[in-house]
Amino acid sequence: MNAFANHFAFEFRVGIRNKALMLMNYLFPLGCYFMFGALMGSINPGFLLTIVPAMSIFAVLSGALLGMPDTLVSAREAGIFRSYKINGVPALSILVIPVLTSMLHALLVTVIIALTAPAVFHGVAPVNWAGFLLVFLVAAFACAGIGVLIGVISNSTRMTVLFSQLVFLPSMILGGLMLPFSLLPPALAKVALVLPTTYAMDAFGGLAMGQASGTNPWLSLAILAAGGLMAFALAVFLFSWDSKNASRRGHPALAALALVPYLVGLVLSL
Repeated sequence: MNAFANHFAFEFRVGIRNKALMLMNYLFPLGCYFMFGALMGSINPGFLLTIVPAMSIFAVLSGALLGMPDTLVSAREAGIFRSYKINGVPALSILVIPVLTSMLHALLVTVIIALTAPAVFHGVAPVNWAGFLLVFLVAAFACAGIGVLIGVISNSTRMTVLFSQLVFLPSMILGGLMLPFSLLPPALAKVALVLPTTYAMDAFGGLAMGQASGTNPWLSLAILAAGGLMAFALAVFLFSWDSKNASRRGHPALAALALVPYLVGLVLSL
């Protein structure tokens, strides 16, 4: 337990001291929060109704998808995982700690957003803070699960950028952060239903913000939890200690199974 705590504390400090991680964990999401709050608040006042959950999810996506995968690939390429294996560090610990630290960094940014948005931008604060925290933790776990899975299956930092952007950009455009799901054309709405952010925004609306929910918010929360568990389980199964090791337990294409819970959500919405 002491070894796990020390490893966690070390990784958390790295997320603050490393300039690239500091950018993705704090500076980028907070900078975008102030920019979007000033810009979108004047162009689309409706954005202020969801600025707290939307920018909280943005902070999660920034750290989990744009920051975490690259550090996992870099550590594997540098042989750090091999040294962990020699010293008896289990693979589960190597993957759990980045997920937890990513969630903690995003939580700290979310606290800043939730406390300042009503005063600075006249945004709407959550009416149920317990529900807000619950949805945030589940959504952060779902996104962090995807991030760690991307780090496991990518064979280079260039591939992490490609895979991360395949999730990040659609999530920003179609996932309800900038534009309400109800305004999407039917074809794009179906695409949005395979994105975790769509379910996160739906759960936030129904369980935390006191707003109308497109589906049962508890169902959205369950889909997010299942998606996070599926992605993390696949990451553990596909984990490789060394990029030079040609043998692995499964093909990286198995990572596509992480979409199954969201596809179930799509089917249930039809």
